[in-house]
Amino acid sequence: MPSTTRRARRRDTPPPRTGGGEAETLRGFLDYLRTSVAAKVEGAPEPQVRAAAVPSGTNLLGLLNHLTFVERSMFLGEEVADWQATFQAAASDGVDEIVARYREAVERANEVLDGCADLGAAVPRPGRPAPSVRWALVHMIEETGRHAGHADILREQIDGATGR
Repeated sequence: MPSTTRRARRRDTPPPRTGGGEAETLRGFLDYLRTSVAAKVEGAPEPQVRAAAVPSGTNLLGLLNHLTFVERSMFLGEEVADWQATFQAAASDGVDEIVARYREAVERANEVLDGCADLGAAVPRPGRPAPSVRWALVHMIEETGRHAGHADILREQIDGATGR
């Protein structure tokens, strides 16, 4: 259990104020969640960041590692053979490496999205069936938001840090 004297509170960042367009709103919320989940992992101490904090084995570093694979699969067309394995970071990968890898995947995904003018068109995923851009964005908001909530709880268990 974290010490109450070490409790850190991050300044809460309100949801984004986006324009009226659907694409801008969806991308604004996705980027907001992406930033929030990466911030939860940044600065988290080893080895607690990879310790299972719940019976399922979920850990903070593994969540961000998993989201990296989801971004790559959804927007870059990379195939994942074992989704369950993505929830564990390699022993040689620390916080800085996982956060950098996630941010790089997000940057590459955003480059793909920048080329998608029609939300009803398929995500450009070479050689794989693809959902519409709209569906992919909504799914990624759901996926990232779900795991951001998990990350909130896991980080607070590690060192008491709270806030978005």
